[in-house]
Amino acid sequence: MKGLIVRQPWASLIVSGKKQWEIRRTKTRYRGPVAIISQKNVLGVVEIVDVIGLPVEEMAARVEKHCSDPATIKSYGEGRGVLYAWVLNGAKRLKEPLPIRIPRGAQTWVKIPESVEEEIWKSLEG
Repeated sequence: MKGLIVRQPWASLIVSGKKQWEIRRTKTRYRGPVAIISQKNVLGVVEIVDVIGLPVEEMAARVEKHCSDPATIKSYGEGRGVLYAWVLNGAKRLKEPLPIRIPRGAQTWVKIPESVEEEIWKSLEG
């Protein structure tokens, strides 16, 4: 399993199911389950099901999907024609945050060790 590093408050919004798009400057080819990691803790699991490229202005207007202030999105996309929405589905929160060791230098993706992955699946709510 892969882990995706996301800052707060967006990580909590993702695992609650409110944030359906994670906005990034690049595409990802990966589709499937990812652990959402913030502040050295796994908070939950979500599935990346698609990637949509949109002009920055149009992306900024889709607040209901990405839960970010339009000005923040415009600033993030400054100098770029397009931003990418990583489309998320099936968010599940862990009963309690699970501490995880993040390798030095990791900024976006983390390889989740098999033993930690087992713990994640056992700890999901519902």
